[in-house]
Amino acid sequence: MRFLITGGAGFIGSHLAERLLARGDRVVLLDNLSTGCMDNIRHLKASGLMEYHLDNIENRQLVAELVDDADVVVHLAAAVGVKLIVESPVHTIETNVNGTQMVLEAACKKRKRVLIASTSEVYGKNTCVPFHEDADLVLGPTTKGRWSYAASKALDEFLALSYWKEKKLPVIVVRLFNTVGPRQTGRYGMVLPNFVKEALDNRPIHVYGDGKQSRCFCDVRDTVEALIRLMDTDRAIGEVVNVGNTEEISIEGLAQLVKQRTRSSSPIEFIPYDQAYEPGFEDMMRRVPSVEKLHDLTGFRPQTTLSEIIDRVAAFFQEKNESSTPRAATTSVV
Repeated sequence: MRFLITGGAGFIGSHLAERLLARGDRVVLLDNLSTGCMDNIRHLKASGLMEYHLDNIENRQLVAELVDDADVVVHLAAAVGVKLIVESPVHTIETNVNGTQMVLEAACKKRKRVLIASTSEVYGKNTCVPFHEDADLVLGPTTKGRWSYAASKALDEFLALSYWKEKKLPVIVVRLFNTVGPRQTGRYGMVLPNFVKEALDNRPIHVYGDGKQSRCFCDVRDTVEALIRLMDTDRAIGEVVNVGNTEEISIEGLAQLVKQRTRSSSPIEFIPYDQAYEPGFEDMMRRVPSVEKLHDLTGFRPQTTLSEIIDRVAAFFQEKNESSTPRAATTSVV
């Protein structure tokens, strides 16, 4: 099989590419490195089954050529991270909506299967947990820039499902719930890598808000397994499917667990949302997925424990620090 992964040098994209190459598939990556990184795919460059293109998703001609050569398109390219979304709402909306439109338009001409990555953010302020795929989406007001990401991804979903209903383009929409693991950067506000890095450095662990908000964190290996199984399942076409772990923890509890697993002496400091992001910032208190649909379609449920995930992330950062630390010069005596 031939796969095109947009956002392929990103955190999830690089892990997906790694897994597909390991099973013998051909993989083409498209990434502009705005949030992706060459370090994520450097170890894959020697594979004769992979090629990559450093360009924007808005390059219509290139996208058309790459889609034409693929059997399946995995659209992961998007503006990611709360910090980036709050600071660059125009970029967020344009990247998400225009990029998805470009991919769907190109795929529709050749009837290529497309997996669209959406997000648990689309559930917004809905309080009926666990979230089921047919639940109402409850977004905040347009005056709060924080909701621009959720609104743009919801529009991506509407667009993808419209291509399926009207033009019979085989699409699958997945709503990802806090995928985490090695290679994820905390640069744009991802909570787990930031907590782990702060703990390893024995710096204060910064919890935004009161820490009572809760989340579920899914190991990237489990996310990749779910994506592959869904792409290989005809029954998933035209469906929206949650992908996430159901182990729930408060953000304060996460900070405490990171301290415990890393044996850190870091204090935990609470920073008001207004100071961390913008005045009037809104957040959802709980975000828990129902994964019954995923299990029904694929027979799979993400089950990697949060403790194991934290250990994997900590080991990644420690190895990275060791490899970047210059070794002291030595003198040999003969």
